[in-house]
Amino acid sequence: MAGLEERTRYEPKEVEPRIAQRWLESGLFHPEPEGTPDENYSIAVPPPNVTGVLHMGHALNGSIQDVLIRWHRMHGRRVKWILGTDHAGIATQKQVENRLAEQGRSRVEIGREAFVEEVWKWRREHGGQIIEQFQRLGASLDYEDERFTLDDGYVEAVLKVFVDLYRDGLIYRDHYMVNWDPGLGTAVSDLEVEEREETDTLYSIRYSDDVVVATVRPETMLGDTAIAVHPDDERYKHLVGTTVTLPLVGRELPVIADEYVKTDFGTGCLKITPGHDPNDFEIGRKHGLPAVSVIGEDGRMTAEAGEFAGLPVLEAREAVVKALGDRVVATEPYTHNVPYSQRSGERIEPLISLQWFMRMDELARPAIEAVRDGRIRIHPETQSRRYIEWLENIRPWCISRQLWWGHQIPVWYRGDEVYCGTEPPEGDGWERDPDVLDTWFSSGLWPFATLGWPHDTPALRAFYPTDVLSTARDILFLWVARMVMLGLRFTGQVPFHDVYIHAVIQAPDGRRMSKSLGTGIDPLDLIEGGPRPPVFAEGGNFPAYGADAVRFGLMAMASTQDVRFSEEKVAQGAQLANKLFNASRLILLNAPDTVEAAPRPQTVEDRWILSRLQRAKAEAAARIAAFDFPKLVLGLYDFVFSELCDWYLEFVKPRLYDGDEDAQATALHVLRETLALAHPVIPFVTEEIWSLRWDGLLAGAQMPGVDDALVDEGAEAAIGTAIDAIRTLRNWRESVDVRPKVIVRGALSGDYAETAPLVARMARFEWTSNGGEPAATVPVPGGVVNILPTEGVDLGAAERKREAERERLRAEIRRAEGKLANEKFVEKAPAHLVEAEREKLERLKAELEAL
Repeated sequence: MAGLEERTRYEPKEVEPRIAQRWLESGLFHPEPEGTPDENYSIAVPPPNVTGVLHMGHALNGSIQDVLIRWHRMHGRRVKWILGTDHAGIATQKQVENRLAEQGRSRVEIGREAFVEEVWKWRREHGGQIIEQFQRLGASLDYEDERFTLDDGYVEAVLKVFVDLYRDGLIYRDHYMVNWDPGLGTAVSDLEVEEREETDTLYSIRYSDDVVVATVRPETMLGDTAIAVHPDDERYKHLVGTTVTLPLVGRELPVIADEYVKTDFGTGCLKITPGHDPNDFEIGRKHGLPAVSVIGEDGRMTAEAGEFAGLPVLEAREAVVKALGDRVVATEPYTHNVPYSQRSGERIEPLISLQWFMRMDELARPAIEAVRDGRIRIHPETQSRRYIEWLENIRPWCISRQLWWGHQIPVWYRGDEVYCGTEPPEGDGWERDPDVLDTWFSSGLWPFATLGWPHDTPALRAFYPTDVLSTARDILFLWVARMVMLGLRFTGQVPFHDVYIHAVIQAPDGRRMSKSLGTGIDPLDLIEGGPRPPVFAEGGNFPAYGADAVRFGLMAMASTQDVRFSEEKVAQGAQLANKLFNASRLILLNAPDTVEAAPRPQTVEDRWILSRLQRAKAEAAARIAAFDFPKLVLGLYDFVFSELCDWYLEFVKPRLYDGDEDAQATALHVLRETLALAHPVIPFVTEEIWSLRWDGLLAGAQMPGVDDALVDEGAEAAIGTAIDAIRTLRNWRESVDVRPKVIVRGALSGDYAETAPLVARMARFEWTSNGGEPAATVPVPGGVVNILPTEGVDLGAAERKREAERERLRAEIRRAEGKLANEKFVEKAPAHLVEAEREKLERLKAELEAL
């Protein structure tokens, strides 16, 4: 404890890096693969992109997982928090392409092999950044066993899954409508498309005397292959079976009847463009219509567009409208949802493309049952319904991407021959499919592929299935559902038992966090002190709050609903760390090394704090089980700040100063267990305090369970009553302006046999039974305190002061009532001013009543 007397404040900037290094060097986070999954506890970290840096979502989710990991480690479980990163196909390829562009080069110019080597080089330079940042946060991941989704072992798992699903008929190749991202030059999945509301022009175009169609995309009419009407629409029944000539092109379009057509949209005639609309594509297949592609993968019109070939889509739209001339019979604004790529921000083009697909219905059924029968529990329950509804309506998944970075599809072609296997085929003339797999395909194997599957490894036997998956709701379908489907298919077991869907932390103004919008907050700026983003009006730098404070603050915000970032919650975490450090300092400096920590209660306040400690441990266990992290951390705050520091230590200080060994031992015991209780939430400060008195790492210590023998309802009731009495008497002193140093004489009645001395000392009273007539009476729980004449207490002056305040309030009330009685004011003043005056009047009346 050398130097503890001089350390009057906890300094996270000095402590946290030092403690983090101790943890890493200890080997504590790298468990031996022994035992069974039921005996052990494991979580697979949602693998951050290799391109990534720590953002608020990572910090929140990392804090949540670390609380669970540390809690179960301290309760005697062998714990593994599986670490790794995702190769992030699109995002990483884009980063490297940008770097090449800065050098005046392109991936096409250098070729695939050289480009992939460039990406590996980029990963070696930048891939470890987020891992280091997780360490700074205090995340107790297994850093000695880091996985990557393009490791050799992981590649083996991915190829085996593809080949097995292909041979089972669940993976196939087809020309099908996909979401094409022209910006990236690849297909993307439905879940990577976001709808944005836009207002476009709705053009009504006359195809013939009888047929007028309405469209917001006139450029696609060049690919029309039919006109559809509703079979019950009397206006057009006579046209079904005839043809209409397509303007500008001259192609004859059959008029077909289909119930998909809405009779109340536009004219009731629908142009069918199977090559450029998902619904039209399905109608086209149903009616055997050809598909004409007039927009290419580069976002320009194709040769099929005739004179408009080569034009970008928006330019083609203007040119087509101009060429149509008076065939455009009407225009009007039309607000609708438009698909955009989450990856590039470009508008999605629905195109027919030859891609690899995965049938999902057969995989979805077991995944639905796993949630329905309780093998997987999703928290909150509302997310279970979203999960099931999506899986019940699941569509085939386009799993191929037109990229070079990723898991290349294990299929080879030679003429009409097709070979699929984990190893290349023998013989000459084979060409491998150039596409790679969607990143979500490989990450769907994460919980078991990271542990060595398809091999029967000790790690797989010890830690699979994992226990919990914590994530945000936006990847419930992209990732969580796919892990369940693939885990059940290839291991026969669910990949985890609980899924916790946490909040999304928004900017303080309610917008999404984004650096480009000026609303993003870097967690490291909160930890170490850095610039506040523009969304903070006050500007300047954040204080160096420390990792404990950030962890506490984020979990205090972590409801199941989206929540605005609160710097006050982070500051509250810093206050907790400092309060606990100073409380520990008081105990440690007043408990000699010869005193062992042990519950040795001699007084009612000793029995009370030991009982309250058991309640705090029980409540924390319940909150952990319920994934209720805000109540977990705020309950911890209340116990440490209020019960331990504000009350017990104030009760016990004189005994500690007097060398009472029973008080010292009990206080040490309470401190030791409080540190263990708080450690999963605020690990750095608790580990630092622990090291001042006890050997070994707190992170590896065993957290004692609830000791029912120490629960004492009588002591809790007695001290609870005493605390209420102390607060009441302190409030009375303040109300009559008694100076802090004045000891007030009084007579206490009620059941305060064990606590009367505590109440007297804490409220600065002296109890006496001989004092004559009371000067005032103060009700306290279960009794009263008769205030006896005391030098320095002028009750008359206090009453005069209160009466003056009453008179001021009466005058304000008369003024407000007069204003509201004035009809001209009520009728002519703005409504919000009148309402404000009414609210002010009610507040004044309440203040007067309180006096």
